[in-house]
Amino acid sequence: MKNNIKMQINVMMPSQQQISKTLELLKKSQKGVRKTTLNREAKENKNFTPYETLISCLVSLRAKDETTEKVSQELFRIANTPEKILKLPQKKLEKIIYSSGYYKNKAKAIKKASQQIIEHHNGNVPNTKEELLKLYGVGPKTANIVLCFAFNKQVIPVDTHVNRIPNRLGWVKTKNPEQTEIELMKILPKRYWTEINGIFILFGKTICLPVSPFCSKCPIRKYCKRIGVKKSR
Repeated sequence: MKNNIKMQINVMMPSQQQISKTLELLKKSQKGVRKTTLNREAKENKNFTPYETLISCLVSLRAKDETTEKVSQELFRIANTPEKILKLPQKKLEKIIYSSGYYKNKAKAIKKASQQIIEHHNGNVPNTKEELLKLYGVGPKTANIVLCFAFNKQVIPVDTHVNRIPNRLGWVKTKNPEQTEIELMKILPKRYWTEINGIFILFGKTICLPVSPFCSKCPIRKYCKRIGVKKSR
């Protein structure tokens, strides 16, 4: 019990002012840099539907962003509604999304989720986390991405980067994305909830890499506790 109290005292939570300063520095360093497909389409393409957001997210799992964009665009040229997806032969769907990897599992998820959307939601993507999580292949991250990007809900989509970077910075001390989401909601100013995903994905792919990050050219190095960093460049 005493050890737990001591640990809580030693862990200094960052202030919202410090968090804001850190994120503003990152935003400034990323000005003019191309954002990820889902972040970009949600903000720039007014015709991008909640269904397309959901399907793009399913396609993006373990795929490079360039591949997600290319595959999604090709798929939506042929079928961009649950009804059209269900009419698409399974083999043809698998062929279209083949380059994104895990194409059989993804095709199955896309078909089943589309069927559920038609049967239980009149062809419309649900706009609550509870209902989204009932869709086949949809986990907490995908649900939050849809809520955030398609419905402008105040949620925090936590992927591998949004999970890793706050821990490295010393903002949180968590073991999985679900815990990170809960802790970030306590300390992150709400105006950044919909932005942090895009900011940290880009930062995590270019500078704050999982192994051997580029700390020498990091714009927020002086604000980072570098938790868990054993080697850097």
